[in-house]
Amino acid sequence: MKKLSLAIICMLCIVSCTETKKDKKQKNLGAMAHSVGKINELSVVIDNELWKGAVGDTIRKFFGAEVPGLPQEEPLFSMRQMPSAAFSGLARKNRTFLWIRKGEGKKFGFLNNKFATPQLGAVISGTENEIISLLHDKHETIISEYKKIETRAKQVRIKKSLEKIPQLKEKLGITLTIPTAYRVATEEEDFFWVRKDIPQGSMNIMIYELPLGTITKDSNTVSSIIKMRDSIGAAKIPTSATGKFVTEEAYAPYLYETQLDGRFTFETKGTWEIKDRFMAGPFVNYVIEDIPNNRLMVLEGFVFAPSVNKRDNMFELEAIIKTIKF
Repeated sequence: MKKLSLAIICMLCIVSCTETKKDKKQKNLGAMAHSVGKINELSVVIDNELWKGAVGDTIRKFFGAEVPGLPQEEPLFSMRQMPSAAFSGLARKNRTFLWIRKGEGKKFGFLNNKFATPQLGAVISGTENEIISLLHDKHETIISEYKKIETRAKQVRIKKSLEKIPQLKEKLGITLTIPTAYRVATEEEDFFWVRKDIPQGSMNIMIYELPLGTITKDSNTVSSIIKMRDSIGAAKIPTSATGKFVTEEAYAPYLYETQLDGRFTFETKGTWEIKDRFMAGPFVNYVIEDIPNNRLMVLEGFVFAPSVNKRDNMFELEAIIKTIKF
């Protein structure tokens, strides 16, 4: 009987300790500060001497590279440089940061939610040449991970005030997370045009379906996508009699392969124009293979905002489209 009592007491002690550690962990997570920063704003923690030299040039080359598909040059990230000594307090709360450390051995890694949540930091250390080498090798991975966390952050903001469009589910069998600032401009059985007015123009999303096989993966993929979007845009987007909503011929679109809601997707970025009206802007087009429903689902975001930057407008449209669920 004494042995049984002793065993029960030991078991209760173990459970109590386990619960205490779990509670402590949850308490620590709850106490962690929320990250701050504008979308696509990157803190670069690097001493001034390195920033002004070859290491800084390499960082600007990759992380300040031109966003593809925009009519004017805009960087991937708006970078804010600070020396290591200044990286403390509120400065550590930015959602994304790149931390360059000279002379600590050649290393690369990520810090997840180190100083705030959600947060992602990339840390690179070594000699100047080693740091430059790691930047060349790892920049695509770093940028991809930054864009993922920025997209999630944008989607969280979008969810705070949602526009309900049940017709998308009823007619097309999909749902999208769309903010209340958008409204349905055109609704048909298999076509929707949703738009948001902004001070210098508008932000727009077209949603429609096509027969499976309309776009195939071959040497003609880009031209097939251009032909498709030009025919739909010319027919569905109202313009004056002097011009049609088509793809800008002077700039070849960028084509990528990705997945949306687990389905193979062509992602195309380029510039649209309305000829003879001197109107143009960026677009991003997603052609999603919806094999279970024997169709292609097409979603395209485009912006009309002359004489202003459009990177963040396009990023919002991409974030919305990436919430698609079948």
